[in-house]
Parts: sequence; structure tokens; C-alpha cells
Amino acid sequence: MFKIRPLLSALVNHRQLIDRNGWKFLCTMMSEESPDQQAARLLKRENEESAERAAKRVKAEGEHTEDDKKYPKKKVVLLLAYSGKGYYGMQRNPRNSQFRTIEDDLVTALVKSGCIPENHGDDMKKMSFQRCARTDKGVSAAGQVVSLKLRLIEDIIEKINEHLPPQIRVLGLKRVTQGFNSKNNCDARTYCYMLPTVAFSPKDYDTEKTAAYRLEPETLQKANQLFALYKGTHNFHNFTSQKAPTDPSARRYITEMSCGEPFVRNSYEFAVITVRGQSFMLHQIRKMIGLVIAVIKGYAKEQVMERSWGQEKVDVPKAPGLGLVLERVHFDRYNKRFGGDGLHERLEWDREEEAIKAFKEAHIYPSIIETECEEGSMVSWMATLPIHDFEATVTETQDSKDQKQENADEGNNSD
Repeated sequence: MFKIRPLLSALVNHRQLIDRNGWKFLCTMMSEESPDQQAARLLKRENEESAERAAKRVKAEGEHTEDDKKYPKKKVVLLLAYSGKGYYGMQRNPRNSQFRTIEDDLVTALVKSGCIPENHGDDMKKMSFQRCARTDKGVSAAGQVVSLKLRLIEDIIEKINEHLPPQIRVLGLKRVTQGFNSKNNCDARTYCYMLPTVAFSPKDYDTEKTAAYRLEPETLQKANQLFALYKGTHNFHNFTSQKAPTDPSARRYITEMSCGEPFVRNSYEFAVITVRGQSFMLHQIRKMIGLVIAVIKGYAKEQVMERSWGQEKVDVPKAPGLGLVLERVHFDRYNKRFGGDGLHERLEWDREEEAIKAFKEAHIYPSIIETECEEGSMVSWMATLPIHDFEATVTETQDSKDQKQENADEGNNSD
């Protein structure tokens, strides 16, 4: 006589999900194992997996410990130069990796060269990372400085650069104090803006003859008189976005602003505007330049500059982003306090000056000039100046138009 096994054994390991009050419960309908045996087996598996993970972690930490013993991490600054074309600014955003930034490539190079542990790449706060100035989409730099803790491996600059594209280069490295922060310790920043001199042409000038235009000495002198008005402390709430005139952070201190002598490249005449200040807000430099151009060309009266620092909302045009370069950053107070203590170097880059100049000539200036000659971003922007109303106070309706214009300007890079 056959012994019939119970239905329980026939349906062994059959499982189904039961939805109870909105929660999913994994329900084991029938099994050969008792509940105690199942619990013991699951606990054993979990312990084995935990032990495996712990072993991997200990091994990785052991490797890092050995590297740290051989190359202890020290606080340093890196002098960085880069062409911003094709990048969405300096600052990385780990949560949005589709937009490539300068820091993305820099951190990757630091990991691959062995300067920082691999598991610190996604959280650079562990390395006390801080940039001196945030440059935005398309903006280049010849003298950016970042501070962080690094393993001081042999030939460190060469090994980092091996893993960087040609348009990004580490040009210098110096040891700094443990509490140094490149942003907080920075006293001032100097930017340059390269533009075709046709920007200063009369508003009725035939832009089809852009290559033939040459800047008159009197026009350059007038432009420099206007740029000099920016010197000192002013309320620049009209020179950025969404900043109230009562916001204390809108007050900025400018120490220098002028336009240099013109020069010819690729048959077009260019000039470089230099501006130095403690710090700058988003779009501030581009709007400072845009307003002076509007006055020079005759679209606005000189008095609009004084009005723009007042309480009312003034329509200030934003010049194209192409041509803006972070030239250098300044650490005067740090140098005065620590530069002569015999332990730390002054944060000045005289020895790197030739390398900085060579990088600009090879990567930054050619990119700006070629793009301007091919795309004509300045001439295209000049055509938008007549739509600005420099006399009236900007209304809410005009603000909406400006926002639409800024959205349309996204093709132009931002500072």
C-alpha cells in the first residue's frame, strides 16, 4: 500500500506575494523546513555576507592605510588653468552627471593618479575640497585655485596631468596651513573679458564689415572713463538675478576696471577688459560690460549708470559669456600673515607665469577668437540692444520679458 505524502510536501517552496493593507508581505505558503530552520539558514547567510563585506572593507582600508603611511595627506592648493568651452562650469554636481564640469575631470584625475582614495571621489568634503571661484558654463580660467588634502606622491603634477584632457592643466602646487580655505581666504579676484572692438562701434555701423572696424583712441578713452565709474563700493542689485536692492550682499567693492589697447587676431580687432573686485555675483561682470557698451553705442545715457546703483529696477543688458576668463585670485592677507613665517610659501605664482601665458595662448585665446569669428556672438547680441528700455523703471512685465530673454541667452555662456 502506497504511503500518501501530505499536501504540504507536494507544494514545497511554493510562494506568493499577498498585498495586505498596502504593504507587501512575502508569504511562504508551504515548506519542508520548519520556521526555526528557515530562520537559522537566513541568519547564517546574512552573517556570511556581512563577514564578506567586512573583509573587503578591511582590505580596502588596509590598502588606503598603507598609501597614507607612505604618502600622508597634506593640505595644499593647486593652480588650475582651463578652457571652459564644452563644460557646464567649474563646480561639479554628483547628482547630475550628464552635465560635464571641470571638477568632474579634475576629481577623476586625482583618483586615477592616486592622490586621493577612490572612495572619497564622490564626497570631496572628506578631502576638504574648496574652489576659490565658481566659474559658470563656458567660462575659462588661467589662475583658478582649489584647496584640498592630497597624498603628496612623487611627480604629483605630472601624474595628475596625465589623466586630464589638454584643455585642463594643473600648473602649480603649494603647501598651505591646515585651516586654509581657498574661497574664504581669497581677498580679491581678477577677471578678463576679451571682445571684438566692433562692440564699441556706433549703433548705425554696418556689422557686415566687422573685420574692418578699428577702435578710435577717443572711443577707448571714453570707455575707460565709464569703466572707472564702477570703482568703489556700489549696490549691484541690477547686475544679477533675483537680488533685492535692500539685500546687503548686493553691495560689492571694485578696485580696478579698464580696457587695454586693441590688437588684431585673424584679421579682427580685439581688446581685453580687466576687472578686479573682492567678489562678483552671477552675471555681474557681463552686465557691467553690457551697460558700458550700451552707453558708448548711444543706446543709453551715461546717467543710467548712477541710476542702476539706486533702489529702482533698471534694465541692464548682459553681454555674451564668450570671452570671460578668471585671470587670477589674490590672497594678500594670508601672504602677509603666513608668507614670511619661514614655514609656508606665499601664494603667488611668479615662477608659473610663463606656463600660464603659454596655456592662454594655446587653449584660451584661440578658442575665444575662433568661436567669435565663426559664430559672431557679440554682433548677434548687439542686435538685441534696441529692445532694452534704459529710461523707464523696469516693470513687472519687463521683468518677464527679461526672463524670457535670459532663457533665450542660454546659448550664450554665463559668467
